Amino acid sequence: MLIAFILLYLAASIAIGLWAARRVHNPRDFMIAGRSLPLYMSVATVFATWFGAETMLGVSSTFLKEGLGGIVADPFGFSVTLVIVALFFARAFYRLNLLTIGDFYRNRYNKPVEVATSVCIVVSYLGWTSAQFTALGLVLHTLSGGAIPLAWGIVLGAGCVLVYTLFGGMWSVAFTDLFQTVIIVLGLGYLAFLLGGMAGGFEVVVAHAAEAGKLQFWPGAEAKEVLAFAAAFLTAALGSIPQQDVFQRITSAKDAPTAVRGSLIGGIAYFFMAFVPVYLAYSALLIDAPMVEPLLAGDANENQLILPNLILGHTPVFAQVMFFGALLSAIMSSASGALLAPASLFSENVLRPFVPHMGERQFLLTLRLVLVIFGLAVMVFALTSDASIYQMVQNAYKVTLVSAFAPLVLGLYWKRSTTAGALLAVVLGLVTWLMMEGFAADALIPPQLVGLGFSFAGMVLGSLFTRAAPHPHPQHRAHG
Repeated sequence: MLIAFILLYLAASIAIGLWAARRVHNPRDFMIAGRSLPLYMSVATVFATWFGAETMLGVSSTFLKEGLGGIVADPFGFSVTLVIVALFFARAFYRLNLLTIGDFYRNRYNKPVEVATSVCIVVSYLGWTSAQFTALGLVLHTLSGGAIPLAWGIVLGAGCVLVYTLFGGMWSVAFTDLFQTVIIVLGLGYLAFLLGGMAGGFEVVVAHAAEAGKLQFWPGAEAKEVLAFAAAFLTAALGSIPQQDVFQRITSAKDAPTAVRGSLIGGIAYFFMAFVPVYLAYSALLIDAPMVEPLLAGDANENQLILPNLILGHTPVFAQVMFFGALLSAIMSSASGALLAPASLFSENVLRPFVPHMGERQFLLTLRLVLVIFGLAVMVFALTSDASIYQMVQNAYKVTLVSAFAPLVLGLYWKRSTTAGALLAVVLGLVTWLMMEGFAADALIPPQLVGLGFSFAGMVLGSLFTRAAPHPHPQHRAHG
C-alpha cells in the first residue's frame, strides 16, 4: 500500500505540474510566473523551496550528533537569509523589473561581471540540487526494501521532477509548491503528535535533550570554535542571498509588498517548521535507542536513515503515508526550484550575451534544453558524490559568498561601486578562497571568511580608484 501511495503521489505531482504548464506562453512566464503570484503562493514557494531534504533528514540527524550548535547554518542561517532579503533586498529586486539576478550585475556593472557572477551562482547549485536528488533516491530505496538500488532511485526521482519543471517552469514550481507545503505541514504536525506521545510527551523530549547538552547553541571560548561557528552561519545567511531561486521568488510576486511579506512569512514559517523533524529525530532516540545509536555511529548517509527507519518500524501505515508524503513533498519542492533557477540564470546571463538576437520561442526552447542538461549533470554528480545531504547543501553557498555577495550588496547600497571593483571582488574572493581550501583548510580563519574579506576589500579598493558605474535601472533583454 505504501509503495502504491508513493507512486500515486509522484503521478499527482507530475499532473499538477503539467496542468500548471498551460499558463506558460513565453520565457517570462517560465522564469518568473508572469510576476503574478498572490501572497499565499509566494509564501508557499519560499517555504517549500527551503524546506528540503537537508531539513528533513540532514538537520535532524546532525542535531542528534552535535546539538543546536551543529545546525547553526540550517535552519538559523537560512531563516535569517529570508528575513534579510525581505527587509533589505525584496523591494529593490522587485522594482528593478529584471528576469534574473544576473541581469542586475549586467545593468549595474557590465557583461563580464554578469557572466562571471552568473557562472559562480550556477556552479553553487550543483551541491544543493544533488542533495535533493540523493534524498529522492534514498527514499525510494528505503521504501522498496532495497529492491530499487539507490542509483536507480536517484534517476527515477530526478526524472519525475524534471518532467513537470521542464514544461511548466515557475508556474509548475508554484502550484506544486503550494500542494507540497500543505502535505508537509499536515504530515509533520500529525507525526509530532504521534511520535512525541510515544516518547513521553513534549516536556520529556525537551528535558532529555537539555540534560544531554543538545540545547547548547553557542560555541566554546576558543577562537577557532567561534570563527568556525561564525563561518557556518554567515555562509548560509549571506551566501544564499545572491541566488537565483531567492530572486525568482521575489520577482514572481504580484507586487512589491507581496514580495516582502512572502519572503518574511516564508522565512519565519521555515524556521519554526524546521524544528519539527529535529523533535521527531530526538523522539526516535527515546523510542528506539538500539536502532538510532548504531546509525548515529555510522557515516553521514547512515545517519539520514534514522527517521525513515523509525517510521517504518514503529508506526501504522497511515503515519508512514503522512511521513513519506511530507518527505517527498519537501524534497521535490526544493529540487524543482533548484533545477529551474540555474537553468534560467545560465540561459539568460551566460548563453544569451553571445546570442543577443534570439527570438522568444528560441529562447524558451533554450531554457528547457539547458534545464535538461543541468538536470542530467546534477544527477551524475549525485551518483558519484560521497558527501552527506547536509554537507552538500552547506558547501553550496561558499562560492557565492566569496564571489557574488559583495558586488550585490555594495552595488545596491554604495554609490561609488564600479565595474573594476566588482571584477576585483570576484577574482580576489575566488582566488583567496580556493587557495585557502587547497593549502590551509584548517587555518584559524575558515577559507570562506578569508575569501569574503578579500572580496569586500577588492570591491572597495577597486571602486575607490576608478570611476563610479551608473546606478541599476529597470530594464531586461527583450524576448521576442
